Amino acid sequence: MPGAYAPPQAPAVSAGYRRWAGVLLGLAIIIAVLMVVAFVVSIVLLALADADTRNAAYGYLAIVLWVGIAAAIPVLLAVAIPGVAMRRRVRQQRRAGIIPS
Repeated sequence: MPGAYAPPQAPAVSAGYRRWAGVLLGLAIIIAVLMVVAFVVSIVLLALADADTRNAAYGYLAIVLWVGIAAAIPVLLAVAIPGVAMRRRVRQQRRAGIIPS
């Protein structure tokens, strides 16, 4: 029987799979950008709190932003890892010619 010992081939990915791969990767990029913006804003808030003792509330706002960043890390990982894996599978199948470009 010819081809009996060939490695199994993964079925071609659907258009919905490709769409979700892009959505997950896009969400991961948006979350990462928001985290960077929050970090920069927290540094600015700390500088403002340090410059004037009457603005100590800015330091507390910076701490709140850090807690938000820490809470967003698992969300970022939960969205980015599957998104990258899905995009990799789509890219491999495009190279193999299973799905059109």
